[in-house]
Amino acid sequence: MRRDREGRGPPPPQAPPVCPLCDRPIPPHAKSSRHHLVPKLKGGAKLGTVHLHQVCHSAIHARFSESELARRLSDVDSLKADPALAEFLAWVRTKPDDFHAPTRQTRDRRGGRTRMRRS
Repeated sequence: MRRDREGRGPPPPQAPPVCPLCDRPIPPHAKSSRHHLVPKLKGGAKLGTVHLHQVCHSAIHARFSESELARRLSDVDSLKADPALAEFLAWVRTKPDDFHAPTRQTRDRRGGRTRMRRS
């Protein structure tokens, strides 16, 4: 370890950011993204964003329309309090910090449509 003239070493490594939804650290190698609290299409392009695990971000958009996000879920506390997302958050908190899995739209978001099966 190289030291400066005062005998101090390099600064200690910073702790990884914490996902404000699931409260788990976001390691540098984990998939992550920025979530616009107000969707860009609803006027939020220059408003606040939060850094989330990609699986948490995908869960938001799988469950809610952009209109619903803008109207009633435009802050972290509202998102965490919503029953549809709270169930997911309780589940994902049991996973490793770098956990990722593909996310599909919920049946409600698909309009009750079912996937066609191939024979």
